[in-house]
Amino acid sequence: MTTSPDAHPARNRLAGRWIDHWDPENPSFWERTGAKVANRNLWYSILSEHIGFSIWSIWSVLVLFMGPEYGIDASQKFILVGVPTLVGAVLRLPYSFAVARFGGRNWTIVSAALLLLPTIFAAIVIQPGTSFTTFLVAAAVAGVGGGNFASSMTNINTFFPDSRKGWALGLNAGGGNIGVPVIQLVGLLIIATAGAGAPRILLGVYIPLIVVAALLAALNMDNLTSVRNDTGAFRESIRESQTWVMSLLYIGTFGSFIGYSFAFGLVLQNQFGRTPLQAAAVTFIGPLLGSLVRPYGGKLADSYGGAKITFWNFIAMAVATGVVLVASAMHSLALFTAGFVLLFALSGVGNGSTYKMIPAIFRGQARIAIAGGADEQPALLRARRISGAVIGIVGAVGALGGLFINLAFREAFLTAKSGDPAFWSFLAFYVVCTVVTYAVYLRPAAAEATHPRFAHAGV
Repeated sequence: MTTSPDAHPARNRLAGRWIDHWDPENPSFWERTGAKVANRNLWYSILSEHIGFSIWSIWSVLVLFMGPEYGIDASQKFILVGVPTLVGAVLRLPYSFAVARFGGRNWTIVSAALLLLPTIFAAIVIQPGTSFTTFLVAAAVAGVGGGNFASSMTNINTFFPDSRKGWALGLNAGGGNIGVPVIQLVGLLIIATAGAGAPRILLGVYIPLIVVAALLAALNMDNLTSVRNDTGAFRESIRESQTWVMSLLYIGTFGSFIGYSFAFGLVLQNQFGRTPLQAAAVTFIGPLLGSLVRPYGGKLADSYGGAKITFWNFIAMAVATGVVLVASAMHSLALFTAGFVLLFALSGVGNGSTYKMIPAIFRGQARIAIAGGADEQPALLRARRISGAVIGIVGAVGALGGLFINLAFREAFLTAKSGDPAFWSFLAFYVVCTVVTYAVYLRPAAAEATHPRFAHAGV
């Protein structure tokens, strides 16, 4: 086990790898040791989060294996893919606080190891004759994979300077998000080779990967003392109005990504009569593109401002939803798939830009405080603390959007035998998000009079 140059030796031996001094905003510190340590933690965080996303979304693949012999209808399948979203959203809050309580490295080990529970559980029960209730419990346990995102993002946020947060958070989240299309690709390969009767092969592939991710985190990651035992950050963050504005916007971006990821295969089966293999052959494309472009959403936000990118992105998402509705009316599978995939890609861009906005907002507050006479180091530390807590809250609330999407699809297919009513509701929500983004962050009167800090925060 290597020891960071700034870690305290005794604590490193007794309680894991702890770094007592961390000052990423100091250029000399960053060039000397900060960048190397931060990037090392980033890559191993991505690995653990990647597998977490795969397990979180595993039931979106397992339902494709569940033929008529399972006795599970389409509406029940939408519930099975929606329940992990709800559980994962709820767990994101305690997971984000766990970083401050136990340390980023330590919690990454624990959260990775916990992924064994839903994987082994599913391997035991996934067979015809199992009750829907048992499947529901197994799907709910898979929600632990959704919590990994919050702890990972909270942890990585503390390692990087403000000027690099957009790219780092985008890369971390994008690398995690790509766990969704990867497990869908693995599922496609299994269905194509072993058939739809071999779901346990999928689970068998991931059990050793989970063990490897936990071991690598233990050997290569670090904890930061500066973010430990920070009990006040949550209380401060829930009083911030910007926490709830950003939560709304993140429902529109990440909620869309994860909700569509879980539901895409079922929508294709129910609206266009696709077989499991035909559905699996295209469902991975959208999540893959959405994951790959997420870091670039953060990078665009670094260059042009998160609010500006988010605003135009919501407009584009509304247009893409319109394309899907036109395709549905035309009964065009090709256009429908193209519109859906475009929605995925745009949700990835929006994920990156919205997350860039969070640390920028609180960095801007710190700059205002410093200009007013506050001490620089405490002000900057507060910005990192609060933005980490807000990231956890926003991630949790945003993930609930995935549940809403699956419930909307379930109701639409039950009542209209089509996903169109759901898409109309999504279109209306994107319009609301567009208006909110402009009114709070871009409208000149709001930016200059109500929130002058945004002009300095790169929002």
